Amino acid sequence: MLEMGFLREKLIEKISELTKKQKVVNLFSNLTLSCRKETTEPRSYILPPSICIAVQGAKRLFLGDETYTYDIKYFLLTSIDLPVTTQIIEATEEKPYIGIVWKIDINTLFELIAEHNFFIPTKKVSRGIALGTVTPQILDAFRRLIELSNEPEHAPALLPIIHREILYRLLISEQGPRLLQIALVSNHGHHVSRAIDYLKEHFSESLNVKELASYVGMSVSSFYQHFKALTGMTPLQYQKKLRLNEARRLILTGSFDVTSAALQVGYESPSQFSREYKRLFGVSPSQDLKMFREKSSIIPV
Repeated sequence: MLEMGFLREKLIEKISELTKKQKVVNLFSNLTLSCRKETTEPRSYILPPSICIAVQGAKRLFLGDETYTYDIKYFLLTSIDLPVTTQIIEATEEKPYIGIVWKIDINTLFELIAEHNFFIPTKKVSRGIALGTVTPQILDAFRRLIELSNEPEHAPALLPIIHREILYRLLISEQGPRLLQIALVSNHGHHVSRAIDYLKEHFSESLNVKELASYVGMSVSSFYQHFKALTGMTPLQYQKKLRLNEARRLILTGSFDVTSAALQVGYESPSQFSREYKRLFGVSPSQDLKMFREKSSIIPV
């Protein structure tokens, strides 16, 4: 197996090459590469089930009242869709932040679990997010994955193989139970994932927690307890973040003005919308739009 230092050098070299013209590049639909030469302000968005790796530098993620920092030693793993706030905290011109975000293919995950007879973990897991140790095997798999950009003709055949390898290595790692919790029907994580899917489709509607708990087949008390344990927030707080992130997208893309965006995502009071928007993003909707236009930047993925 190749050494960690060598693997990081190869990844830094290749990602720097691919991000030379723009800071963020998407490869193969589920792989995002980024290169930032400066630290950033906090940004909020919805992070799907993913593995996030800092090949160089460091990044901080906020979920509710909790903070997770990942760097060259630790990767970040999320097993459900989470409304997060992130911030690059270690990056310079000489040593930019080099990051990888790989969206987990749930169907492939299901196949691996079935094929290799993974069992429900005896140790109960809580949050749908955790830090794990970066290994040479994981780095090498991502190196080979990214280098397929040099061989697009072979990518359709080789991508599925490397995807399965990465997922398998995650499943047998210390954080494997967090992936199992969303894949196994008998686990509460499965029910919470169903609730999250429902909220993503109906976030602009009034939320009745009792009806949502019934929809996913749980009692209200159990649903509330396990939802908060996995996401770090209540269903109502989760819905609010979904609304605000979608409103921000509508405003910054020019699809709606501030008042129309607030109404579109389910707010009845524009003033309440502006207060909660500023609380989450740090600036008012109009200030955010002005800053966005001045910088001509994109919302990070």
